[in-house]
Amino acid sequence: MNPILINKEKCIGCELCVKDCPSSYLHIENGKAHAGDVGCLECGHCYAICPQGAIRMMNYDCTEEAVVPMTEIPSDTLLAAMKSRRTIRQFTDQAVEPEKIQKMLEAGRYSPTGGNSQNVLFTILGSKQKKAEEICVDLFRKGTDLAERLKAFSDRFNITDNFFFKGAPLVIVVSGRSSVDAGLASSYMEIMAESLGLGVLYSGFFVMCTKISRKLRKLLGIPKGQKVVTCMVIGYPAVKYQRIVPRKPLSSKTL
Repeated sequence: MNPILINKEKCIGCELCVKDCPSSYLHIENGKAHAGDVGCLECGHCYAICPQGAIRMMNYDCTEEAVVPMTEIPSDTLLAAMKSRRTIRQFTDQAVEPEKIQKMLEAGRYSPTGGNSQNVLFTILGSKQKKAEEICVDLFRKGTDLAERLKAFSDRFNITDNFFFKGAPLVIVVSGRSSVDAGLASSYMEIMAESLGLGVLYSGFFVMCTKISRKLRKLLGIPKGQKVVTCMVIGYPAVKYQRIVPRKPLSSKTL
Protein backbone atom coordinates (compact mmCIF):
# COMPACT_ATOMS: atom_id res chain seq x y z
CA MET A 1 0.00 0.00 0.00
CA ASN A 2 1.24 3.47 -0.89
CA PRO A 3 2.33 5.14 2.39
CA ILE A 4 1.87 8.64 0.96
CA LEU A 5 -1.54 10.12 0.15
CA ILE A 6 -1.61 13.27 -2.00
CA ASN A 7 -4.72 15.45 -2.15
CA LYS A 8 -4.72 16.49 -5.79
CA GLU A 9 -7.19 19.31 -5.14
CA LYS A 10 -4.84 20.92 -2.63
CA CYS A 11 -1.60 20.22 -4.54
CA ILE A 12 -0.34 23.20 -6.53
CA GLY A 13 2.55 21.39 -8.22
CA CYS A 14 5.22 23.54 -6.56
CA GLU A 15 7.70 20.61 -6.66
CA LEU A 16 8.99 21.30 -3.14
CA CYS A 17 8.20 17.74 -2.06
CA VAL A 18 9.79 16.27 -5.19
CA LYS A 19 13.03 18.19 -4.72
CA ASP A 20 13.24 17.32 -1.01
CA CYS A 21 12.47 13.61 -1.34
CA PRO A 22 15.70 11.70 -0.47
CA SER A 23 14.66 8.57 -2.39
CA SER A 24 13.22 10.20 -5.54
CA TYR A 25 9.91 8.58 -4.72
CA LEU A 26 7.82 11.55 -5.85
CA HIS A 27 7.44 13.17 -9.26
CA ILE A 28 5.30 15.78 -11.01
CA GLU A 29 2.72 14.58 -13.48
CA ASN A 30 0.16 16.85 -15.16
CA GLY A 31 1.10 19.64 -12.79
CA LYS A 32 0.50 17.58 -9.63
CA ALA A 33 2.71 15.58 -7.28
CA HIS A 34 2.50 11.82 -7.69
CA ALA A 35 3.98 8.98 -5.62
CA GLY A 36 5.89 6.07 -7.11
CA ASP A 37 5.29 2.37 -6.52
CA VAL A 38 8.25 1.47 -4.29
CA GLY A 39 11.11 3.13 -2.46
CA CYS A 40 9.42 5.46 0.06
CA LEU A 41 11.42 5.81 3.29
CA GLU A 42 8.41 7.24 5.14
CA CYS A 43 10.74 10.00 6.35
CA GLY A 44 7.99 12.61 6.20
CA HIS A 45 9.97 15.32 4.40
CA CYS A 46 7.19 15.73 1.85
CA TYR A 47 4.57 15.97 4.61
CA ALA A 48 6.63 18.54 6.48
CA ILE A 49 7.49 20.76 3.52
CA CYS A 50 4.18 20.95 1.67
CA PRO A 51 2.86 24.55 1.94
CA GLN A 52 -0.71 23.43 1.19
CA GLY A 53 -0.96 20.52 3.62
CA ALA A 54 -1.77 18.31 0.66
CA ILE A 55 0.16 15.26 1.89
CA ARG A 56 -0.79 12.69 4.49
CA MET A 57 1.06 9.59 5.65
CA MET A 58 -0.72 6.25 6.00
CA ASN A 59 -0.48 4.47 9.39
CA TYR A 60 0.75 7.61 11.16
CA ASP A 61 -0.97 10.13 13.39
CA CYS A 62 -0.94 13.24 11.20
CA THR A 63 -2.21 15.68 13.80
CA GLU A 64 -0.45 18.84 12.71
CA GLU A 65 2.15 20.42 15.00
CA ALA A 66 3.92 23.68 14.20
CA VAL A 67 7.68 23.49 13.59
CA VAL A 68 9.83 25.03 16.34
CA PRO A 69 13.30 25.79 14.92
CA MET A 70 16.37 25.31 17.11
CA THR A 71 17.11 28.99 16.52
CA GLU A 72 14.38 29.64 19.11
CA ILE A 73 16.95 28.58 21.72
CA PRO A 74 19.77 31.13 22.12
CA SER A 75 22.93 29.36 20.94
CA ASP A 76 25.08 30.71 23.78
CA THR A 77 22.56 29.46 26.34
CA LEU A 78 22.33 26.07 24.66
CA LEU A 79 26.12 25.67 24.50
CA ALA A 80 26.56 26.70 28.14
CA ALA A 81 23.87 24.22 29.21
CA MET A 82 25.51 21.43 27.23
CA LYS A 83 28.89 22.23 28.75
CA SER A 84 27.34 22.27 32.24
CA ARG A 85 25.90 18.75 32.17
CA ARG A 86 27.56 16.17 34.43
CA THR A 87 27.17 12.43 34.86
CA ILE A 88 25.11 11.87 38.01
CA ARG A 89 25.91 9.05 40.43
CA GLN A 90 23.99 10.31 43.45
CA PHE A 91 20.20 10.38 43.28
CA THR A 92 17.34 11.32 45.61
CA ASP A 93 14.48 8.92 46.34
CA GLN A 94 12.00 11.07 44.40
CA ALA A 95 10.22 9.12 41.67
CA VAL A 96 10.32 10.39 38.10
CA GLU A 97 6.86 11.56 37.07
CA PRO A 98 5.16 9.60 34.23
CA GLU A 99 4.76 12.75 32.12
CA LYS A 100 8.52 13.36 32.27
CA ILE A 101 9.25 9.77 31.29
CA GLN A 102 6.93 10.21 28.32
CA LYS A 103 8.73 13.38 27.22
CA MET A 104 12.08 11.59 27.31
CA LEU A 105 10.69 8.73 25.26
CA GLU A 106 9.20 11.18 22.75
CA ALA A 107 12.59 12.84 22.40
CA GLY A 108 14.14 9.45 21.69
CA ARG A 109 11.37 8.53 19.26
CA TYR A 110 12.02 11.65 17.20
CA SER A 111 15.79 11.20 16.99
CA PRO A 112 17.17 10.52 13.50
CA THR A 113 17.76 6.95 12.34
CA GLY A 114 19.65 5.69 9.30
CA GLY A 115 17.29 5.26 6.36
CA ASN A 116 14.48 6.35 8.72
CA SER A 117 14.45 2.79 10.05
CA GLN A 118 12.85 3.86 13.36
CA ASN A 119 13.92 0.58 14.93
CA VAL A 120 15.20 1.77 18.33
CA LEU A 121 13.63 0.05 21.33
CA PHE A 122 13.25 1.69 24.76
CA THR A 123 12.93 -0.78 27.63
CA ILE A 124 11.92 0.62 31.02
CA LEU A 125 13.09 -1.92 33.60
CA GLY A 126 10.27 -1.05 36.03
CA SER A 127 9.43 -4.04 38.23
CA LYS A 128 12.43 -5.97 36.85
CA GLN A 129 14.98 -3.30 37.75
CA LYS A 130 15.99 -4.96 41.03
CA LYS A 131 16.35 -8.38 39.42
CA ALA A 132 18.43 -6.99 36.54
CA GLU A 133 20.80 -5.32 39.00
CA GLU A 134 21.05 -8.50 41.07
CA ILE A 135 22.15 -10.46 37.99
CA CYS A 136 24.85 -7.90 37.21
CA VAL A 137 26.08 -7.67 40.80
CA ASP A 138 26.34 -11.45 40.93
CA LEU A 139 28.38 -11.47 37.71
CA PHE A 140 30.83 -8.93 39.07
CA ARG A 141 31.18 -10.61 42.45
CA LYS A 142 31.95 -13.98 40.89
CA GLY A 143 34.95 -12.43 39.20
CA THR A 144 36.55 -15.56 37.83
CA ASP A 145 33.50 -16.34 35.69
CA LEU A 146 33.71 -12.98 33.92
CA ALA A 147 35.44 -12.18 30.68
CA GLU A 148 38.97 -11.00 31.38
CA ARG A 149 38.27 -7.37 30.46
CA LEU A 150 35.30 -7.26 32.83
CA LYS A 151 37.25 -8.76 35.72
CA ALA A 152 39.87 -6.04 35.34
CA PHE A 153 37.17 -3.47 36.09
CA SER A 154 35.45 -5.41 38.86
CA ASP A 155 38.65 -5.79 40.86
CA ARG A 156 38.92 -2.00 41.23
CA PHE A 157 35.54 -1.37 42.83
CA ASN A 158 33.49 -2.26 45.89
CA ILE A 159 30.54 -4.04 44.29
CA THR A 160 27.58 -2.98 46.44
CA ASP A 161 23.99 -4.10 45.87
CA ASN A 162 23.23 -0.82 44.06
CA PHE A 163 26.54 -0.56 42.21
CA PHE A 164 24.93 -0.44 38.76
CA PHE A 165 21.89 1.79 39.26
CA LYS A 166 23.02 3.87 42.27
CA GLY A 167 19.59 3.73 43.87
CA ALA A 168 18.04 5.71 41.00
CA PRO A 169 14.28 5.27 40.52
CA LEU A 170 14.33 4.86 36.74
CA VAL A 171 16.39 2.81 34.30
CA ILE A 172 15.81 2.81 30.54
CA VAL A 173 17.73 0.40 28.31
CA VAL A 174 18.11 1.57 24.71
CA SER A 175 18.69 -1.04 22.03
CA GLY A 176 18.64 -1.24 18.26
CA ARG A 177 20.10 -2.81 15.17
CA SER A 178 22.36 0.21 14.75
CA SER A 179 24.59 1.51 17.54
CA VAL A 180 24.54 4.94 15.93
CA ASP A 181 20.73 5.11 15.87
CA ALA A 182 20.37 3.96 19.48
CA GLY A 183 23.18 6.27 20.58
CA LEU A 184 21.53 9.29 18.96
CA ALA A 185 18.22 8.41 20.60
CA SER A 186 19.95 8.20 23.99
CA SER A 187 21.55 11.60 23.46
CA TYR A 188 18.19 13.17 22.61
CA MET A 189 16.69 11.60 25.72
CA GLU A 190 19.52 12.86 27.92
CA ILE A 191 19.09 16.43 26.72
CA MET A 192 15.37 16.21 27.49
CA ALA A 193 16.09 14.69 30.91
CA GLU A 194 18.46 17.54 31.76
CA SER A 195 15.85 20.11 30.71
CA LEU A 196 13.39 18.44 33.11
CA GLY A 197 15.75 18.77 36.06
CA LEU A 198 16.83 15.12 35.97
CA GLY A 199 20.30 13.60 36.01
CA VAL A 200 21.60 10.73 33.90
CA LEU A 201 24.27 8.07 34.26
CA TYR A 202 25.19 5.86 31.32
CA SER A 203 25.88 2.48 32.91
CA GLY A 204 28.48 0.99 30.60
CA PHE A 205 29.04 -1.86 33.04
CA PHE A 206 25.41 -2.92 32.63
CA VAL A 207 25.78 -2.94 28.85
CA MET A 208 28.85 -5.15 29.22
CA CYS A 209 26.83 -7.57 31.35
CA THR A 210 24.19 -7.89 28.63
CA LYS A 211 26.91 -9.16 26.29
CA ILE A 212 27.89 -12.07 28.55
CA SER A 213 24.72 -12.96 30.44
CA ARG A 214 22.08 -14.96 28.61
CA LYS A 215 19.91 -14.73 31.72
CA LEU A 216 20.00 -10.93 31.64
CA ARG A 217 19.19 -10.75 27.94
CA LYS A 218 16.22 -13.04 28.48
CA LEU A 219 15.00 -10.84 31.33
CA LEU A 220 15.20 -7.76 29.11
CA GLY A 221 13.41 -9.46 26.23
CA ILE A 222 15.48 -7.74 23.56
CA PRO A 223 14.29 -8.84 20.08
CA LYS A 224 16.58 -10.98 17.95
CA GLY A 225 18.88 -8.88 15.80
CA GLN A 226 18.96 -5.97 18.23
CA LYS A 227 21.73 -5.17 20.70
CA VAL A 228 21.78 -3.17 23.90
CA VAL A 229 23.65 0.08 23.21
CA THR A 230 23.06 2.19 26.33
CA CYS A 231 21.62 1.82 29.81
CA MET A 232 20.34 5.16 31.09
CA VAL A 233 20.12 5.46 34.88
CA ILE A 234 17.84 8.42 35.59
CA GLY A 235 16.61 10.35 38.61
CA TYR A 236 16.70 13.63 40.49
CA PRO A 237 20.29 14.58 41.38
CA ALA A 238 21.29 14.59 45.05
CA VAL A 239 24.26 16.82 44.17
CA LYS A 240 24.67 20.26 42.62
CA TYR A 241 27.73 21.24 40.60
CA GLN A 242 28.93 24.83 40.82
CA ARG A 243 31.07 25.34 37.74
CA ILE A 244 31.81 24.04 34.25
CA VAL A 245 34.66 21.55 34.17
CA PRO A 246 37.61 22.38 31.86
CA ARG A 247 38.38 20.19 28.89
CA LYS A 248 41.47 19.39 26.87
CA PRO A 249 42.11 21.69 23.87
CA LEU A 250 39.82 21.14 20.89
CA SER A 251 41.15 18.52 18.50
CA SER A 252 40.04 19.22 14.95
CA LYS A 253 41.41 19.64 11.47
CA THR A 254 40.29 20.84 8.07
CA LEU A 255 41.17 18.66 5.09
